[in-house]
Amino acid sequence: MGSERGAASAPYAGAGFDVPEADAFSRAYWDAAARGYLLVRRCRADGCGVAHHYPREFCPRCWSEDVVWEQASGRAVLYTWSVVHRNDLPPFGERVPYVAAVVDLAEGPRMMTEVIDCAEGDLRIGMALRVRFRRQGGRGGQWGQGDGREREAPGFTVPVFRPA
Repeated sequence: MGSERGAASAPYAGAGFDVPEADAFSRAYWDAAARGYLLVRRCRADGCGVAHHYPREFCPRCWSEDVVWEQASGRAVLYTWSVVHRNDLPPFGERVPYVAAVVDLAEGPRMMTEVIDCAEGDLRIGMALRVRFRRQGGRGGQWGQGDGREREAPGFTVPVFRPA
């Protein structure tokens, strides 16, 4: 039975399912995260002004292409969550249990993320959260405070949230 499991998971060995693919458009987002800033996109079309996340090259409300990057405050509230106790895809299996969550950013959009530094029993819908940044794929697991003073390090950086 153990060999069957090993054979089934072999195609995933070494795969980076949690590694973002930065392209010419999204590079600004990932570079800002590496510096400890969370960015959203905001529409500048007359009568719209909607902020959105995940970043797109157009406004999902009015379809205008007049959208710009904007630094988010880093404040959010918990909309919903699920505690993941089993995940066979690397590297997630090493992280269980973890809290997969959807948060409402202060700027308006909802964002998929992870909640850290909070016991499962303390999670509450509407609880105030603050962005943190987790450096992955490099040496050590350095954390950014969201104030832009983090050192550059190999790997990539993802926004996660913790209780405010």
